[in-house]
Amino acid sequence: MLTVFVEPQRCIACGQCEFACAVAHSRSLDPVLALVESPQPRSRVYVQAGPHPNTAYPNKCRHCDPAPCQMVCPSGAISRVAASDVVLIDERKCIACAMCAIVCPFDVITYHEQAVGDAVVRTVAVKCDGCLDRLAAGRIPACAETCKTGALRFGEINDFMAEGQRRETATVLAAAAAMSPTDADGIVAWRATGAYVATPGGVR
Repeated sequence: MLTVFVEPQRCIACGQCEFACAVAHSRSLDPVLALVESPQPRSRVYVQAGPHPNTAYPNKCRHCDPAPCQMVCPSGAISRVAASDVVLIDERKCIACAMCAIVCPFDVITYHEQAVGDAVVRTVAVKCDGCLDRLAAGRIPACAETCKTGALRFGEINDFMAEGQRRETATVLAAAAAMSPTDADGIVAWRATGAYVATPGGVR
């Protein structure tokens, strides 16, 4: 499954993803002209500072399956695109009841004024749409394209998970290699006999 994968340890809270997302959802698609549009284009990714210095998290819609927002929407404004597995909001059907925001487990649905239909401006639910227009044009989502630190990356989720598994394995093996000779002796003995052995520190 193709998705935007988040690595929070890489986020520096620069906000470039938020700006790029807003521009990608503007009428002009221009970073200068978008600033003076009315209503203002809104980001669908939200960067929040973490509890500790130099920590932050770029929060965005996960397009849950099943999606709680879709299940509770009384007007049928929220649906899933089968081909892309993305959950979308039809702004023409949205009645701004906030039911979707209440049940969203990740708090990524907001409400803003948007031009709906024939330039009618209404307050409606706003969330990530997976940048389907950009994908159709052979580009990747705006947030991932602009992220310079790799906190947001677009690709196959299983590839990202495999990469994380390799990283964790390397970390564990490096820690094992740095163990003291006494600890290493117990590991060598365990591997040689296939059984737990008694050591001065206890049973291993």
